[in-house]
Amino acid sequence: MQTVATASRADQTRALSLSTIAFTACFAVWTIFSIIGVAIKAELGLNDTQFGLLVATPILTGSVTRLFLGVWTEKYGGRLVFSSQMILTALATWALTLADSYIMYLIAALGIGLAGGSFIIGVAYVSRWYDAGHQGTALGIFGAGNVGAAVTKFVAPFVMVAYGWHGVAYVWAAGLAIIGVLFFLLAKDDPELVERRKTGAKAPSLAQQFAPLKNLQVWRFSLYYFFVFGAFVALALWMPHYLIDVYGVDVKTAGMAAASFSLSASLFRAYGGHLSDKFGARQVMYWTFGFALVLLFMLSYPPTDYVIQGKDGPIAFSTSMGFWPFIAVLFTLGFFMSLGKAAVFKHIPVYYPKHVGAVGGLVGMIGGLGGFVLPIAFGALLDLTGIYTSCFALLFGLVGIALTWMHLSIRAMERAAHGPALDELPSLPEMQEIHVPGKTVMPRVLADWHPEDATFWADKGRAVARRNLWISIPALLLAFSVWMVWSVVVARLPAIGFDFTPGQLFWLAALPGLSGATLRIFYSFMVPIFGGRLWTTLSTASLLLPAMGIGYAVQNPDTPYLIFLVLALLCGFGGGNFASSMANIGYFFPKAEKGNALALNAGLGNLGVSVMQFLVPIVITAGVFGALGGQPQTMSDGGQLWMQNAGFVWVPFILAATVAAWLGMNDIADARASFADQAVIFSRKHNWLMCILYTGTFGSFIGYSAGFPLLTRLAFPEVNALNYVFLGPLVGALSRAGTGWISDRFGGGRVTFWTFAAMIAATFGVISFLGLGSFIGFFACFMALFFLTGVGNASTFQMIPVIMGREVPRLMPHLGVEERKRQIAMESGAIVAFTSAIAAYGAFFIPKAYGTSIAMTGSAVGALWGFLFFYVICVAITWLVYTRPGGLLHDIEHGRIAGDAAAQPAQ
Repeated sequence: MQTVATASRADQTRALSLSTIAFTACFAVWTIFSIIGVAIKAELGLNDTQFGLLVATPILTGSVTRLFLGVWTEKYGGRLVFSSQMILTALATWALTLADSYIMYLIAALGIGLAGGSFIIGVAYVSRWYDAGHQGTALGIFGAGNVGAAVTKFVAPFVMVAYGWHGVAYVWAAGLAIIGVLFFLLAKDDPELVERRKTGAKAPSLAQQFAPLKNLQVWRFSLYYFFVFGAFVALALWMPHYLIDVYGVDVKTAGMAAASFSLSASLFRAYGGHLSDKFGARQVMYWTFGFALVLLFMLSYPPTDYVIQGKDGPIAFSTSMGFWPFIAVLFTLGFFMSLGKAAVFKHIPVYYPKHVGAVGGLVGMIGGLGGFVLPIAFGALLDLTGIYTSCFALLFGLVGIALTWMHLSIRAMERAAHGPALDELPSLPEMQEIHVPGKTVMPRVLADWHPEDATFWADKGRAVARRNLWISIPALLLAFSVWMVWSVVVARLPAIGFDFTPGQLFWLAALPGLSGATLRIFYSFMVPIFGGRLWTTLSTASLLLPAMGIGYAVQNPDTPYLIFLVLALLCGFGGGNFASSMANIGYFFPKAEKGNALALNAGLGNLGVSVMQFLVPIVITAGVFGALGGQPQTMSDGGQLWMQNAGFVWVPFILAATVAAWLGMNDIADARASFADQAVIFSRKHNWLMCILYTGTFGSFIGYSAGFPLLTRLAFPEVNALNYVFLGPLVGALSRAGTGWISDRFGGGRVTFWTFAAMIAATFGVISFLGLGSFIGFFACFMALFFLTGVGNASTFQMIPVIMGREVPRLMPHLGVEERKRQIAMESGAIVAFTSAIAAYGAFFIPKAYGTSIAMTGSAVGALWGFLFFYVICVAITWLVYTRPGGLLHDIEHGRIAGDAAAQPAQ
């Protein structure tokens, strides 16, 4: 990092001035669609979603290219890269005038997006001219080039009225090309590049520049920038359209009003850099997120009419925000966003002085992607809800997540520094007088945990581990029950008056699987970061949202389909729990009992699907909760159902499990690991191969569980499917819990191979009997499939620690015995959790495949043939990599190699 001594003040001023002017011009071009897009929308007759995609497309290119442009700037210097980028963007802007269709406009917009990459070029270039004490101010001044968006909104409407939108494109292209040439002629190479050329030193390699990207902190900064910059770009693009539609103003007025937001969100960035230098970037981020929450709540509240039943009759009033109050609130929001933009980039050269290009490129890319994703989301939300302020409601949720993550990270850092002192405090201030540290509270963190020590295990360890296991099992069972509740609910929605198409019903059945699988990816790494006790408590409590939401939503047939989509996504909270639960329990038990403990946790947890499919059809037929549960729904045949009980029945059990997890579970100090430590699994090829195999087993189990009720009802409408479908998940869960000994005896690889072979035969049987119209044959073959998925679930998890027992010593020979054991345990736990995350996508793809196959061919047979082909691939992988002579597991499973690997238990 350069200091003041290595660069004169004149050179610093030259670099900063030229870069700021260039960035302003680039930003003006980058947001050109916010004005000319209105004319193009009318010209092509685009809907709101298409318009959102058009204005967001340049943001996509500008965001993605930031990562590479930042690296190239580190390597080749800002003078060359900045000039080249501006000239290429000018050519793309001129080419826009030649487009004659929507697709051609999108292609041209991708080229214009290069303008957005200018930001990271300038950050990497400018930061090399200043020392750490002045970088915040310098980068804040440079970042004020965001005012280019305001320039476009101030000037472009008048040019467009006089010369049409083509005239705007011509003028903007010519101006940018001229500035690009002048920058190349007037700018100087930065001091670090000059010094490197003099000494002949090599530029840092891509691997060296990208090394910091494995730090979770970098991705946290990216989320901050996703709001402060991405949302700024999105709103800058969206506001003219919003103001024209909501307040009925003309394009010039809308452009001027939107420009005031762009102006405040740009010019004050320089002040944000000064404040970050003076008070610290963290404090400025708190100001940004705190005020943004308040302002976005005000903006997201739609115009509403109220009628209150008073003692003298109805009292009616309404709330709405006028045009000028709206502009004032928006201007204030832009001010705090500008402070936040400066604060985020104050962090980067301080934490990563040698990697500003790569880290800043990633942060800028993610932030820029916000400018691409959010306008599309704005348009989609408007089309779905019809509520204009839904865009601000989305941003309100985003800020809430960012603020929570930032605060928890800071508290975790503070606790790491002051942990022992904090542990001496009582749980409640009122207990201070009677509190005796270490005696009056149950220890939550187990500092010394040695399950392999026989004496420790017998005296203390077994009781603690079993307590955590028996609390974990019902929590996981409830998670599976809530996750899969749609598989029963969707089958009954048409009967109680919901007019949803089969395609919409399959989406509701599939979305919990999609969100659950995605959440599992994140949940996989949460236990070592936050601790098993806290995470189990939070993840179990989160199940209350979908459980209670379903209970209320199904009581009114007029509930919008969007609400059901949101609730289906929230059910994914239950799906995510499996990954963290398995990772947590694995740490408590010794090798000799680990397999059985995980089999019980997984098998009895999976039983939640069957419990739900058995219990829900019973409780929806009676008013279990009396008047508190609401009125029944009348079916088309005149009968009554209390469908709300499908959600409400889980609420008391979730509350009990949450309290039990908080009061009765423990954290293990040795189990703590950062995301970076666990991220090593992404470089292990066997992690990805096991993802495929476990998708074939668990993905099939959970996908068939989700789609089996609706598939059976559609294929055999004369059969009351809800009386039988719970048997499938029951068979699969029990076979998983009861067949782990088979893998222990014969080897997980061999059992997995023959399991997939049998699944191929069973799937072919389902296809055949479906064609013959035989429910008995169809049902029997599906029961065989469920049984085989349970066997395969146990055998694939048995393979993982055995594989890592072979691979870790080979890949990390420098580790000592104890370090090697910890590494094997850590990687095995992370892979178990991550594979479960990927496999859970089966809960989405299998029901969706049924729906797509039925829509295209009128039958689910096409989807079943696809599943059969996938099982063939799984058989081939298992044989070629693991079980053939010379395969990784062949010698172990045939008893010719002993040792740590062979001794690993079934998982």
